[in-house]
Parts: sequence; structure tokens; C-alpha cells
Amino acid sequence: MTDQQSITIRPGGPDDAATVLRLLDGATAWLAARGRTGQWGTEPASTDPRRIAQADAWTSGGGLHLAMLGEHPVGALVVGDASDDVPPATEPELYVRLLVTDREHAGLGIGARLLEHAADLARSRELGLLRVDCYGGDDRALVRFYEGCGFTATDTFTVVRPGRDPWPGQLLVRRLG
Repeated sequence: MTDQQSITIRPGGPDDAATVLRLLDGATAWLAARGRTGQWGTEPASTDPRRIAQADAWTSGGGLHLAMLGEHPVGALVVGDASDDVPPATEPELYVRLLVTDREHAGLGIGARLLEHAADLARSRELGLLRVDCYGGDDRALVRFYEGCGFTATDTFTVVRPGRDPWPGQLLVRRLG
């Protein structure tokens, strides 16, 4: 059995855009198969020009980290500045812009391991605050996941998306010691 100790994390870069899109496509399909379409919809990220551009920006921005199981990427983390949709931080922070894992390896602690890596990155930069936002709709299972990883839910917000339903967001914070 594989556990978090078997998962390594490496920096990502521009050559990893297809990997990020593959992970997003898999997670979107997994969510859609369970009727959970509010988070990322039903269409693959790899066919959406906006999501392709977003993946390109993430992979070229210096904040991408990939969870590896052997030579196989099984998760992606992007850290950087907060999006404009959330209330600004009142102190220096590191912000989790993306967390996605390969659903074929669910239960291995990949997401939790990537979030610990983000906390380590923040501490190495002498930052005491790690923030993340997530989909806050439906049964709030994703909010509970982050709370289980040491985050505290704070502000809710709504992203207005022309031509689509508004997206309910939840901001979470984790204080680092």
C-alpha cells in the first residue's frame, strides 16, 4: 500500500501544462459522474481555451509543484498571489491557487501532502499565513476537506460568470507556527 511517504514533490514548469490539464480533466469527469457539476462543470479543461490559458499561466509562473508517485504525476499545486475574487489578506501570505489530484489514486493523502508542502513553502519564506479558496456549494465536502487539513473557513464570496451560474466560493485560512 502506498502512503504519503511514497509521494514526492517536484517543481513544475511550462512542460507540465498538459499534465495539469489531464489532472483537471480527470477531476472534472469524476465530479460530473457523481452529479457534482457546480465546481468545474462538465466539459474537459483541455477543450476550454480559458482553462488552457490558465494552465499555461500556472505552469510558467513559478508556483507549480507536482506530486509524483514514482515517475507518474498524481497531483498539482499552484501557489502565488490571491485572486481578485477574494478579500485581500491583511498580512503577507502564500495563496493556494490550485489543488487537484488524480482520482485514480484517491485516499493516498496526495492533496494533504501537497497542502503540507504549501505550508512548508510559506514557512521557508517566513510567512505566517496560508490561504486557499474552494467551491463552497452543494454539501460543502471540499470545505470540510480543507478544514481537515488545518484550515478554518472565513469569508464566503460569489464569482459572477457571464452566461453561467454564479460560483459560490469559500475562503479558508491556516495560521502557520
